[in-house]
Amino acid sequence: MQVVAVHGGAGFHSLSSAPEVKRALRSACVRAITDGPGSVTSALQAVSAAVAALEDEECLNAGYGSNLTLSGTVECDASIMDGRTGDFGAVGAVPDVQHPIRAAHEVLRYSRKPDPLARIPPLILVSTGASQFVEMQGLERRPPATMISPRAHQEWKKWRDELEAAQARNGAPDADHPGQAQSVPAQFDGLRNRQDTVGAVVWDAAGDLAAGVSSGGLLLKLPGRVGEAGIYGAGCWATRNAACSVSGAGEYITRMSLARAICDAVEAAGDDADTHEVLRQLLETEFYRLCSERGESSPQAGVLLLVKEQDAAGQPKPRLWCAFTTNSMAVGFTTSQSQKPFATILRRPPRAPGNDSELSAYITALPLSP
Repeated sequence: MQVVAVHGGAGFHSLSSAPEVKRALRSACVRAITDGPGSVTSALQAVSAAVAALEDEECLNAGYGSNLTLSGTVECDASIMDGRTGDFGAVGAVPDVQHPIRAAHEVLRYSRKPDPLARIPPLILVSTGASQFVEMQGLERRPPATMISPRAHQEWKKWRDELEAAQARNGAPDADHPGQAQSVPAQFDGLRNRQDTVGAVVWDAAGDLAAGVSSGGLLLKLPGRVGEAGIYGAGCWATRNAACSVSGAGEYITRMSLARAICDAVEAAGDDADTHEVLRQLLETEFYRLCSERGESSPQAGVLLLVKEQDAAGQPKPRLWCAFTTNSMAVGFTTSQSQKPFATILRRPPRAPGNDSELSAYITALPLSP
């Protein structure tokens, strides 16, 4: 059996946007199931196909439709990992590639080729170097202006004006306490919620796993910034027994190498792993502690995790998990045995009164069988 699971990011998904987002997730699942060849690398091919489909959707923050930088440009990050071999590839701050996940996949493929001078191949390529590499590998580059969607430009203008007004009122940020998050008025929560990184995890017919992630990054980010989607161990990770794709506040996710930490914890727990407890411990305790030490009281993270378990006969079987600390997370999945893909917007219940001081994560296993 093959399993393809995708996410449209953790953050805030309005009721009005839900149909469009769910349609995009279902379409990506179908694309992945039908796109890849049935070979030992099919999990990797399916991840690349699924994420590339999501990168085409204007309603998601990846590829075309990405959030814009402070300068009003698109800069995309993406990474992909093969759980069977541990091979990895990533690109960062790429301004002119419609499918950054394809570029990341090419970096991974390039790392497998022998070098005539035994040079060590790169894990990550960024900016103009990544663009030049993409062209050398035969992938299409686009004029950077064509990567800007009308919706993204409208959002950028709105929040740029808000930023300029806030700076005029408050002056320059206080740099006397570096590393401490600043208090942000509630009316600016919408800016923080626009972090809907996309990703995929796949289990192929051979039982191999792969993971990928792609993002336009934070709205109004500084040009040149690379978020968790382009960093080894942060945005995605895959082993022989687990594959993970992460969304959320990139700098905090990167500090913890969250995707790798989750897969490592699942591996360390062995066959008797309590995956629910692993996710709860990492998100509610370790991730919360790391963020709170830096002044962030509402850390944002979402996780899509596919793990290899055993059935009653001792045969491997896939199990899909989703966990997030945000208001909502968009997920979809399908299997080679399903008649049609499933997509939903999971929403975290409100916190109990008096429990605002601690982070609570919504954690659930998603049924893969009808």
